Amino acid sequence: MNYSKKEKDGVIFLTFPLLEKEGIVHGFSTKLGGVSTGDYASMNLSFQRGDNSEAVMENHRRLAKAVGYDCRNVVFSDQIHETEVRRIYAEDAGKGIFVESDICGVDGLITNDKNVVLMTFFADCVPLFFYDKKRHAIGAAHSGWRGTVKRMGEQTVRAMVHEFDSRPEDILAVIGPCICCDCYEVGQDVADAVYRAFDKKWHGQLLFPDDATDGTDRKYHLDLWRANEIILREAGIPEENIGVSGLCTCCHSDLLFSHRKTVSYRGIVPHRGTGKRGNLAGVITLGE
Repeated sequence: MNYSKKEKDGVIFLTFPLLEKEGIVHGFSTKLGGVSTGDYASMNLSFQRGDNSEAVMENHRRLAKAVGYDCRNVVFSDQIHETEVRRIYAEDAGKGIFVESDICGVDGLITNDKNVVLMTFFADCVPLFFYDKKRHAIGAAHSGWRGTVKRMGEQTVRAMVHEFDSRPEDILAVIGPCICCDCYEVGQDVADAVYRAFDKKWHGQLLFPDDATDGTDRKYHLDLWRANEIILREAGIPEENIGVSGLCTCCHSDLLFSHRKTVSYRGIVPHRGTGKRGNLAGVITLGE
């Protein structure tokens, strides 16, 4: 198992051995341990989904205490499924949570400042965590299928090389919980985008035709874990420096928020059908 489940004061969160052994403060939230109610129960960390803002703020305070960081230093990404990566400085602390943010259209955050906490949000998309052991820099990125075909992981590595003179062979990377291949049915348009983005030799490892469909209605199952692992390897990160959580947000919707689980998709039975849900968060910092 490439993740550890932790609990403190009723807050359940996940950590990853690859980063734990380096002493990096980090975590991935679960649905458990917060104060939100209804469709957002209970540890929703998004202010943008219709939840009570006071409840969301209390959830942030609880997660920060459990993981071990100061939530006043958190910086949010403003995710739009693109590949913009922004370097974050101490003066950015609090943007998105305590002060209005000018960090717009950004799916990746990097920093080498100990006074900064990077946070990105998820509910099926791929969380990516980075740590440069030599330059002591970190990164956090959000990679859905659009970000994956645009090689978000590689763009984050390139940004760290540019900003911190990082070497890919010194970077540790974790691919966090996301929707698994069995749960992630996609259409021909997504399959075509994947085929264009990856060398032909990888196609058979990434896309698996659904035998129940054919013709113009052909459907596939996409392996986002493997896709992002290939991207990180091709960006120069050694295989032994990459950790894959292997935990599916949709299979484990009792523990994790899943977008696919809460909306009807091509006849798949939703668990509620409301489309309302909370957001998970990935967090990483050099400080504390």
